[in-house]
Amino acid sequence: MSNRLFQSIVYQMSDSIERVVGVIDETATIVSCSDLSRVGQVLDIDFVELAHAEEPVVCDGFTCKAFGIEQYCEFAVIVDGNDAIAQKFSSLLAVYLTSIKQFYDEKNDRANFIKNVIMDNILPGDIILKAKELRFNTDHARAVLLIRITRPNDVSVYEVIQNLFPEKNKDFVININETDVALVKEVAAGIETKDLENLARSLVDTLAGEFYTHAVVGIGTIVTGIKDLAKSFKEAHVALEVGKVFDNEKAIVSCDNLGIARLIYQLPTTLCETFLREVFKRDSIESLDQETLFTIQRFFDNNLNVSETSRKLFVHRNTLVYRLDKIKKLTGLDLREFEHAIVFKIALMVNKYLNANPVKY
Repeated sequence: MSNRLFQSIVYQMSDSIERVVGVIDETATIVSCSDLSRVGQVLDIDFVELAHAEEPVVCDGFTCKAFGIEQYCEFAVIVDGNDAIAQKFSSLLAVYLTSIKQFYDEKNDRANFIKNVIMDNILPGDIILKAKELRFNTDHARAVLLIRITRPNDVSVYEVIQNLFPEKNKDFVININETDVALVKEVAAGIETKDLENLARSLVDTLAGEFYTHAVVGIGTIVTGIKDLAKSFKEAHVALEVGKVFDNEKAIVSCDNLGIARLIYQLPTTLCETFLREVFKRDSIESLDQETLFTIQRFFDNNLNVSETSRKLFVHRNTLVYRLDKIKKLTGLDLREFEHAIVFKIALMVNKYLNANPVKY
């Protein structure tokens, strides 16, 4: 249980009842108090005896009442004074704090449950049973957004995202590791990938604009049913890895828009190496200098149009034709032919994939 949560509550209660209010733990140490000077003070009381007492107990000028779930009490509320009003307030606050603690613990249990689900740390047969135990709605549509910090700083991105999504019964923020935070977002009917991309964009902009933190976001597929959350998480991870390899300028990458890059990412490296050897029979792809590769990329960007490409490159058309002929001589592929261009484009992507050596789940 967070002492900060207790602290917030006792401050509010103190203003209402106009008395010093606090909470002690099992060691009888005051962990939260409306009078901050008393935090850390140890009361002279037997907590075990207090925990089993049916009525409030008076100690060190406080009326104390243990609280907790069922028979297990690990905290007690303290109210300044030993009169009937102090007894009444301590009993009421004990009931209230028990409910708050139960909700808090259940929320934490749900978050841990969701983390276990997306990380595949729970057996499929146990998911539904645990969901029922936690009263977790398994029918809603959800998607996983994986936020990765590419330039770490002192900002706690986990806490920032938690504050951005305060609806804790619907959305869950999970700390994966030192760079990755997963947002399990409940989505309404009719929500599409572009809507999630807009949400991801606002996250990236907020982190960059307000907290000077650079992040990228991978968007998993929308799934219905809690069992498929692991699939959405893996898709979000794949989206980040594929984006890092094939388009590292993008801050938002959706698993629904990976195209042929997804296929290449899933290929064994041995098969990719064999493919490159078959394509570049005459020479290695490394024999192509940066200027040649830049020309090829611009030729692809302009749909294999020689005139448009030469205009964009600010070179004479004959100069571009000369460069394309040079590429044909080196590789045996004429990029002006559609089939050759497709093979070459895929070969460039495969080579980039092999050089990146991405991490797979």
